[in-house]
Amino acid sequence: KPAAPSTPKVSALDLETLKEQLKGTKAIGVFTKLTLKNQVDDLLDRFRDHYAGKNKVTMSELRRSYDLLMMKVLSLIQDKDQKLATDIVASREAIWGLLADKEKFAALDV
Repeated sequence: KPAAPSTPKVSALDLETLKEQLKGTKAIGVFTKLTLKNQVDDLLDRFRDHYAGKNKVTMSELRRSYDLLMMKVLSLIQDKDQKLATDIVASREAIWGLLADKEKFAALDV
């Protein structure tokens, strides 16, 4: 009985690897990358403020912002860099888990 073909396991990207792959992809241009970087920085600042008690943004609002940003990134790269798009989809919940946990977020170098 032949073994069923196995599908390659997609491993979750860590934030640093994701950042480097987004920088390196040819699927999006330089100005779009700069815009995305600013949006990521803004989102990270909102998390910092949330954990510091500086704003009244709820975790569900942060999740909505995170999901919208991820969808934007995926829509920009999905046709031109399918491997990176697949990696991002596989990493989406793991990355959210880092952002949504106060201690894990504090330990990030972002």
